[in-house]
Amino acid sequence: MPEETKKIDLSGDGGVLKEILREGTGTETPHNGCTVSLHYTGRLEDGTEFDSSVSRNEPFEFPLGKGNVIKAFDMGVATMKLGERCFLTCAPNYAYGAAGSPPAIPPDATLIFELEMLGWKGEDLSPNQDGSIVRTILETSDKKRSPSDGAFVKAHISGAIEGRVFEERDVEFDYGEGSAINVIEGVEIALEKMNIGETSRLKIQAKYAFGAKGNEEFKIPPNAVVEYTVKLVDCGKGIEEWKLSDNERLDEAKAYKEKGTNYFKKENWALAIKMYNKCKNLLPNTADTNEEVKKVKVATHSNIALCHQKCNDHFEAKQECNAVLALDANNVKALYRRGQCNLTINELEDALEDFQKVIQLEPANKAASNHVLICKQKIKESKNKEKKLYANMFTKLAANDKETEPPRETDVLSKCGEWSEEDAKREAELTLERDNIIMI
Repeated sequence: MPEETKKIDLSGDGGVLKEILREGTGTETPHNGCTVSLHYTGRLEDGTEFDSSVSRNEPFEFPLGKGNVIKAFDMGVATMKLGERCFLTCAPNYAYGAAGSPPAIPPDATLIFELEMLGWKGEDLSPNQDGSIVRTILETSDKKRSPSDGAFVKAHISGAIEGRVFEERDVEFDYGEGSAINVIEGVEIALEKMNIGETSRLKIQAKYAFGAKGNEEFKIPPNAVVEYTVKLVDCGKGIEEWKLSDNERLDEAKAYKEKGTNYFKKENWALAIKMYNKCKNLLPNTADTNEEVKKVKVATHSNIALCHQKCNDHFEAKQECNAVLALDANNVKALYRRGQCNLTINELEDALEDFQKVIQLEPANKAASNHVLICKQKIKESKNKEKKLYANMFTKLAANDKETEPPRETDVLSKCGEWSEEDAKREAELTLERDNIIMI
């Protein structure tokens, strides 16, 4: 067995001892969240082998630092480099404890594992866990603060594609608003999982980077995968909503509404919608009793509707108008905008009704009057088109019926006179034809 002097005390109390049998390559080691792949052989102190992935010829994979394995495994594997082999001696309290793991492992057993690091995959940070944002931590930090919505963020970012660095800069922004300074979505999503002082390498698929369009300035082709090295230098503390009183929630909501309006003026519709939605979600549920809350809520839904119209998302815009009208049934702006949406999506009768309601409330509203005329004209055109369509259908059906009409039998009584041989022959043929039809 290895000499004690060559063993590294990973736990600080002698509970997890590591001896390197073969040095690994490089300087990187896996971090919590990575999926590691390794071979192991587990033995009791007397040398009895109780388990081995080597004998099964099947590498063992597990997520590091998630508590899926014994404590000693998480501690030891986190220190291993690629290709490294080591012995890991594990005291009972870092293995299976007083209970053991019958029948192979007795109670209070010290275990010795021989490990070989085969490799690891970075941590999947993507919202749908589809591998579109993968993190590898290059420099850890013992600081625990991470950015959250609205928090100040200071970071250093460096983007590369196929080894070519296309941007490197220091950035400062409020978390959730990175796109305002062209920080890609994948970087911002990853920052939320980082601690102050941490440096990570990110592999980001196109949908969270530069998308199907790419980036001409950076010479990024469409649908390209990029890599970013990101260091979180500093960040503030986000809003803790659960601590806010109703008045504080209203104040914070107003601040987000103002941000939304600023982005609207810059024609940044996506961020404007995002800020307005934050405003809406922060508002206390007192719109029925608090006129100020109701006023802000009405304005916010109305502004979101306008943003969606600017983006040609007329179904979404209509839903926001409905939300306004649920709070204020006679809101002229919402009725007019909903009328525009209905007109665009060809809900002509509904559009006409909306514009007529606007005129009832504001008889001098020329824009609504013009739209009433437009609606009526379109409804008339639609009805004429329907009439023409149905007329053509009936004409075709009538023609088809005429083409498929069976030949009529000769009327044997159409001629008066004596019963001739020709008549008799014809009657016989018709009788045979009738018999055949019945048989079929």
